[in-house]
Amino acid sequence: SLESKPQNVEGRGAISIRDLVRNCLRMRPDRIVVGECRGPEALDMLQAMNTGHDGSMSTLHANNPRDAVNRLETLVLLAGTELPSRAIRSQIASAINVIVQTERLRGGARKVVSVAEVLGLVDGEIALQELFAFRQVGVSPDGRAVGYHTATGARSAQLHHFRSNGVELAEEMFVPVAQPPAEQLY
Repeated sequence: SLESKPQNVEGRGAISIRDLVRNCLRMRPDRIVVGECRGPEALDMLQAMNTGHDGSMSTLHANNPRDAVNRLETLVLLAGTELPSRAIRSQIASAINVIVQTERLRGGARKVVSVAEVLGLVDGEIALQELFAFRQVGVSPDGRAVGYHTATGARSAQLHHFRSNGVELAEEMFVPVAQPPAEQLY
């Protein structure tokens, strides 16, 4: 485990997340997990994900999966490499398989509200497909958001990847469910 640290009172000794991502590659990791990408380290993270570090992950702040992709593109631009947008989008599309969005809902509970997969680059834009979503259907008497999780009806384009790794997913997991009775909402 590596940790960034701020500079000392003399303005020296800072270790940025970007420094850590670059240096961890020398350690030959199987996976890289960065707590949060907030700056130019996003480029290094994408490059690592595109060069044999499958299963790596990070977080960033965005309002939905589409905004997450757009924000990641902006963070890569902060690296100052002047890559064209199409090259950045191509890196994102090949590095990222799934975007999981969490949200703090009314009442303070955090829930996964969307699971979207990245389908690739289509006409210069990153194509996304939402697979699962939280459907809020109301508010409980104590002010909490209530709802249920369901598939959207879209079938994952990554099924072959799961199967090649020995994971069989039932087709019915991609079938949307009807709203359950009130006592089964959460």
